[in-house]
Amino acid sequence: MRSMDQQQTLIELFAQDEGRVDWLSGGVSGLWFDWSKTHLTKERVEQGIARLHASSLTERRNGLFTGEAVNLTEGRAAEHTAERGEGEAESVQRAKALHNRMRGLIEAIEAGIMGEIRHVLHVGIGGSALGPDLLIDALGRDSGRYDIAIVSNVDGAALKEAFARFDPNKTLLAIASKTFTTTETMLNAESALAWMAEAGVSDPHGRVIALTANPQKAFDWGVDDTRILPFSETVGGRYSLWSSIGFPAAIALGWAGFEELLEGAAEMDRHFRLTDADKNWPILAAIADQHYAQDRGCQTRAVFAYDERLRLLPSYLQQLEMESNGKGVKVDGSRVDGHSAPITWGGVGTDAQHAVFQLLHQGTHVMPIEFLACIEPGHELDDAHHSQLLGNCFAQGAALMAGKAHQDPARSYPGDRPSATILLDRLDPRTLGALIAFYEHRTFVNAVFLGINPFDQFGVELGKEMAKAIESGDMEFDASTKALLARAGL
Repeated sequence: MRSMDQQQTLIELFAQDEGRVDWLSGGVSGLWFDWSKTHLTKERVEQGIARLHASSLTERRNGLFTGEAVNLTEGRAAEHTAERGEGEAESVQRAKALHNRMRGLIEAIEAGIMGEIRHVLHVGIGGSALGPDLLIDALGRDSGRYDIAIVSNVDGAALKEAFARFDPNKTLLAIASKTFTTTETMLNAESALAWMAEAGVSDPHGRVIALTANPQKAFDWGVDDTRILPFSETVGGRYSLWSSIGFPAAIALGWAGFEELLEGAAEMDRHFRLTDADKNWPILAAIADQHYAQDRGCQTRAVFAYDERLRLLPSYLQQLEMESNGKGVKVDGSRVDGHSAPITWGGVGTDAQHAVFQLLHQGTHVMPIEFLACIEPGHELDDAHHSQLLGNCFAQGAALMAGKAHQDPARSYPGDRPSATILLDRLDPRTLGALIAFYEHRTFVNAVFLGINPFDQFGVELGKEMAKAIESGDMEFDASTKALLARAGL
């Protein structure tokens, strides 16, 4: 049953509660969360917590951290937290052993065992590319260690761009595929090997590192056992950057940086597992998510990073949130009540202010918005750059909430538009690890609210099957698809 405070505006909520900022703000692991400009109230938070208790959040969260088969449709655990040291003891030890294997290989590469290596070409797709790409773009710009290219698209233009930058005689090829059968990834890998061979590299396969949960398949494909970096089958693709899938980040940042990334995530794991619900940021954020999706019918959530180094975060979150919770069936086989995950989208401030913010301020679509910014700048230019950047970020949230009346309707702003802000002390491996883990756990809590399994992704399979059928000619397609195939000469 909806309470009357649902109709209260943000301005009214602030006026009625002088302590609103205090109880809807807080810090964890170098991150500051401010959810005070959302329509959360103490009553709504209490109701959300009660719903989560009724939905067995405590039991499902415990299962996540103790290696239970929380991925019910596939009958396995989801042990990404064990990769950062928070999980079932045996799984944590296995993860540490595999991390040590990766560290040893990186140290051998740095010592020159594979010759002079200046470039790393990482081919993968989905979670095998989005996570490493985010880490390197955010943290590795000034590392000066290796030139890294992450290629996911099967479009040859993506590989061609990397080939133009790299010397094939000084390039390491990392193939990231959980099954080591992913069609797009394996085709890109074959083309990369051909590029090396054409350039006169005597043993292209000797330059390959395999990142996979199927080491036998990688060995059969031709990768030497000493250059296969396995990870557990219980680590899902979009949760795998903490495992050997994070190899390009580990080699770009150095091992100490990769360990800091893991520890930052572990700090957020402990916060999520041990902190009371009313001060638990993944839980509070999910309560707000459900209010906007279910009670207010908001179909999208926009994320804007006011930091160029976080420009890939919206793309990363698209897979994490929409592949995890974009489902219409609950774990018991019944239909999801109401809406599932909102459409995640976003961009970079201040660019987006001159593009999509017109709709956010005056359009008919109302949606929750999330701002991210860093207190410490990522450059040494004039301080005016960073002060203007932060000023614009904070001003947008204030303007969305306050609005502005004007006698000319075209110049009026309705206001009462919600936003949340995450402020990082600085962008470093620890804070980025904590930030990504926050979004993982928030996604999990939303799945508990919805009663779904966030760890499978059957929705991506049908398109793959049909693409293979086009190659094999084994399926009869509709008239439109047949016409398109004919026009393209397929």
